[in-house]
Amino acid sequence: MKIFVTGGAGYIGSHVVKLLGQYGHNVLVYDNLSTGHEWAVLSGTFVRGDLSDRRLLTDTLNDYRPDAVMHFAASIQVEESTREPLMYYRNNVVNSINLLDAITDLGIGYFIYSSTAATYGVPGTSPVDENAPLKPINPYGMTKVMVEKVLQDTAAARGLKYIALRYFNVAGADPDCEIGQAYSRATHLITRALRTAQGAQDRLSVFGTDYPTRDGTCVRDYIHVADLSAAHLLALMYLRQTGESDIMNCGYGHGFSVLDVVNVAKTVTGVDFPVEFAGRRPGDPPELVADSTKLKRLTGWSPLHDDLPFIVETAWKWEQRLSRKAGASDR
Repeated sequence: MKIFVTGGAGYIGSHVVKLLGQYGHNVLVYDNLSTGHEWAVLSGTFVRGDLSDRRLLTDTLNDYRPDAVMHFAASIQVEESTREPLMYYRNNVVNSINLLDAITDLGIGYFIYSSTAATYGVPGTSPVDENAPLKPINPYGMTKVMVEKVLQDTAAARGLKYIALRYFNVAGADPDCEIGQAYSRATHLITRALRTAQGAQDRLSVFGTDYPTRDGTCVRDYIHVADLSAAHLLALMYLRQTGESDIMNCGYGHGFSVLDVVNVAKTVTGVDFPVEFAGRRPGDPPELVADSTKLKRLTGWSPLHDDLPFIVETAWKWEQRLSRKAGASDR
């Protein structure tokens, strides 16, 4: 298939692009490199562009004529979204509408959307399934709810077929250590912990110790990025075979607390790095754990890396490689 991938130079997108290439798909990556890196695009063709650039977007799609689109390009930081809501609505909602407008005009029928567990807000049950009420508690989650609604209405009006995958906490790195998280300012817990172990920051801040969880810290469902990547390919195959639009959770069905992650990171790295406890951050729910029964039942998804130490080990190998690369460039 010919697949147009927005945000394919970023963390999750680049892992999916690598897998698409391994399965022989023809890929075009469209990314503005605001947080991604061209070196992370290991398959296909790269075009630097922004979804707000309607002319370049339309011309690129017209020239490429993809069979399907995978949409990863978005702003994703919960805390930042509470400070800069307009930026999030502009980038995540308006730019998604630009993309949908362009692809439906061309009759491109298959669309895989990168959504989030933040759509659920503070769910009343755990694990949470796709039928739970959508009550986001931060602008980031609200932008994803809004685009899911746009997808639903566009599908009804223009025949678009889509799968929205609601990610829980994506972590880890490519098991081959070719790509991984490469944000200059890390916000993901595992990456921040590992960079503290390396000495890149003085201490790891843990935000909130008074949540209604077993140790007072937030609980999250951590899914390895390679398993999430496989879910995208399976979702696309399901969509092509059935033509049935749907929404599916992506997670392992069990959670770990922030302190669990800290302890595993210390064990994997062998470094007893300093930790400081701070107040809660705006927009953080106490617990988010996925019920991914639908994804498994409909697509046959069977995760291979449901193991927190393995997730942290792959991330640690990647962080060490990044440090070596940075050190070599300084010499």
